[in-house]
Amino acid sequence: MLLPAPRGPMTTGLIRALRDDDPAVLPAVLPVADPMADDDLQLALWICFELHYRGFADVAERWEWQPELIAFRSGLESQLLDALRRDVSVPSSTAPVAQRLRDLVDGDDGPSLSRHMQQRADREQFTEFAVHRSIYQLKEADPHTWAVPRLAGRAKAALIEIQVDEYGDGDPARMHSELYRQFLRGIDLDDSYGAYLDAVPGITLAIGNVMSLFGLRRSLRGALVGHLAAYEMTSSEPCRRLAKGLRRLGADDATCAFYDVHVTADALHEQLAAHDLCGGLAEAEPELTEDIVFGAAACLHVDGRFAEYVLGRWHDGHSSLRVADGAEAARPLAEVS
Repeated sequence: MLLPAPRGPMTTGLIRALRDDDPAVLPAVLPVADPMADDDLQLALWICFELHYRGFADVAERWEWQPELIAFRSGLESQLLDALRRDVSVPSSTAPVAQRLRDLVDGDDGPSLSRHMQQRADREQFTEFAVHRSIYQLKEADPHTWAVPRLAGRAKAALIEIQVDEYGDGDPARMHSELYRQFLRGIDLDDSYGAYLDAVPGITLAIGNVMSLFGLRRSLRGALVGHLAAYEMTSSEPCRRLAKGLRRLGADDATCAFYDVHVTADALHEQLAAHDLCGGLAEAEPELTEDIVFGAAACLHVDGRFAEYVLGRWHDGHSSLRVADGAEAARPLAEVS
């Protein structure tokens, strides 16, 4: 993957510094009104975080721990974390953490993008949805794996059990990221990693950025496992709906396999994540309980913002993908096979 096109002064300066291999030209971190959806801030964060995953072919690998870049990234992270702390509500309760997570998920009244995809989405909208989700799904499970060396006992064992399943239980073809590549090919989209980075807006990048933010800070390990629990607890039924929507449009079983697998897998992961992972961590480190619930609430908040954005754009008759520099964004509108 090569560096993407810039979207503002921060990404312009960041990309120049990385391409020229010159930390001296890194830009200042600028305050933004809405860090969660700001294109420039979210892309800058995504680029910085990506250096800890697969990196870029046009960036020297030593940049991963370049001190000046870490300082720049820290400023971006602070804005995003401050926004989450401000906007995400964590109800107080003395109930066990698994029950608090269940209450949080059951009480979520955000818009249901999966219902729209099941019942009303056309081929063009399904294609756009697949493009959005490709940014995270092609690295599915990786951000949460950062928690493995930071846990112990029951919580660690539960996380490893979940992650082994996410990575195909030893079979590369069954890795969930690989199943998503199969889905992309089934609807005639590019399945290469990061192919649609330039096409998606800031709120799409925020989905993965919040996971990376939690994952790369040991102090936020509670938020990371809470995020994973909410992700798993809100996945099974939406995946069932998405599979139904794809089949409504004529997709075959191979194309739907990614969603079919998640219907069963995430129903099992839900119990592991809430009771053994989060419950085990809260038992071992009770001071992290509020962080666990915060991470779950943050997951629901970001997903809600994403759904509001996409559905709002479609309701107004617009593409949910972005237009960069006056040119049409990459928005392949292939029919579902």
